[in-house]
Order: sequence, then structure tokens, then C-alpha cells
Amino acid sequence: MKKLGKTTLLYVFFLIFGLSAYSQREKLYNANADGLQQFKTAVEQAQKENKHVMVQIGGNWCSWCYKFHDFYKNDAELDSVINADYIIIRVNYDKSMKNEQLFAQLGYPQRFGFPVIVICNAEGKRLHTQNSWYLEDGKGSYNKDKFLAFLKNWTVKAVNPDSYKK
Repeated sequence: MKKLGKTTLLYVFFLIFGLSAYSQREKLYNANADGLQQFKTAVEQAQKENKHVMVQIGGNWCSWCYKFHDFYKNDAELDSVINADYIIIRVNYDKSMKNEQLFAQLGYPQRFGFPVIVICNAEGKRLHTQNSWYLEDGKGSYNKDKFLAFLKNWTVKAVNPDSYKK
């Protein structure tokens, strides 16, 4: 029998430790929530607050979904822009809860992978679907300037034709 080297054992230890920490983390997505109902509630709130709805679609199994969430929640400016202009909901996608009715209504955003972001107006009409890959920085995270530009380009004011009249 071959002995494992110190490097291999260290690697195995960190792998197990990392998976353990990941599995104990608070769940971002409610695996039992009805996405369509979440969406209807968000649209009602968006109408009252004159905001758009930002639908973050992913699952508790998705490490990039956690990276995305942490990226904007840990940045005061990004979190502020989101809260000022959007009602945000996180809709689950996994084997047991595919939220097929909502995703059909939103143009099948799951085709882009996860996380995927869908921006809808206060009437529930899909305005834009964003593949989050285009917001990445190429270094294992997301690019703040790209994400901020994305957010600002889809606000209520940004899509209002009156904003561009002289």
C-alpha cells in the first residue's frame, strides 16, 4: 500500500474542511418556496415602491451563487444601489424545485447557468436576463464596475423614455 504524502494529506484536510464549512452555511435559497408566488409578491412591492424586480436564480448547491451574493452584500455601494432601485428575490432551482412556471414566464433563464439575474418591471414584464458570467472578473469573483453598470442600466429611471427627452 502506498503512503500518502504530507501535501496530499494537507490537501484532503482542506478539502474536507472547506466542504464542511460550505454545508453549514446559511442557505440562500428556500428550496420549498414557490417561485411564482415570490415573484408576484415582489412585483406588488415594486409597484408600491416604484422599483424594478431583480430575480437572482440559483440554488444552495451553487458555489458561484454564494460568491455572487457575498460580492454585493459585502460591498456597501452595490448593496445600496440594489436596495434603492430593486426588490430582490432569490428563486431556487434544483432537482426537486425547478419553478418551471415562473421560468417559462421569464423566458427560460436557466439556460444561462447559475446564478442568473432577471430584471423585471413593476408589472412583472421581463426587461433583461443577465448571464452572470459576463460580470465576472476572471479571477474567481465578480467585477464591481461591470456589476454597477449593469444595475444602473436597468433602473426605473434608466429605462424610462422621459429620462432622455430634452
